[in-house]
Amino acid sequence: KKAFEISNQAVVTTNFRPYEAAILFAVNSVETKIPVIWCDTGYNTPQTYKHAEKVIKDLNLNIFLYVPKQTAAHRDVVMGIPSVDAPEHVLFTEQVKLEPFRRAMEEHKPNVWFTNLRQGQTAFRDSIGIFSISKDGVLKVSPFYYWSDVDLDTYLEENKLPNEFKYFDPTKALENRECGLHA
Repeated sequence: KKAFEISNQAVVTTNFRPYEAAILFAVNSVETKIPVIWCDTGYNTPQTYKHAEKVIKDLNLNIFLYVPKQTAAHRDVVMGIPSVDAPEHVLFTEQVKLEPFRRAMEEHKPNVWFTNLRQGQTAFRDSIGIFSISKDGVLKVSPFYYWSDVDLDTYLEENKLPNEFKYFDPTKALENRECGLHA
């Protein structure tokens, strides 16, 4: 709630990965009209898309969808999904995640950004805490930063929120890898 007191330009970002319903529910419970930015790479699993639609509907989210300028089908023919160590992976990540995210942030111009970063996800994330500042000077707030999966499972259950584990991020072959949005 405190973050909303200092900002009239807050956003929450999501990719509908596991435990995202927690941050969306928590933030939406305080401010129902907060812009919810979803940067969809075009490579989500069918389960993730169904989960996203359910959460959007059930929570009546104020969703703003951002997608790459090139379709996944086109990119698959031209480049495919390059391996993490291939030189093309930098361009791929830029196209499917970083450019749509920059576009979203430029359009919304937030001064507070709610996100579901948590300690233990990556070495970088272990260093930031609940409050951090983005490369662009935006205050990032990660309310569940110190919560474990068990804590979040309980929170989801108590609030009757769904979760989905069949999630795929083509920019991070490994769970502990940063794509560049936060680092």
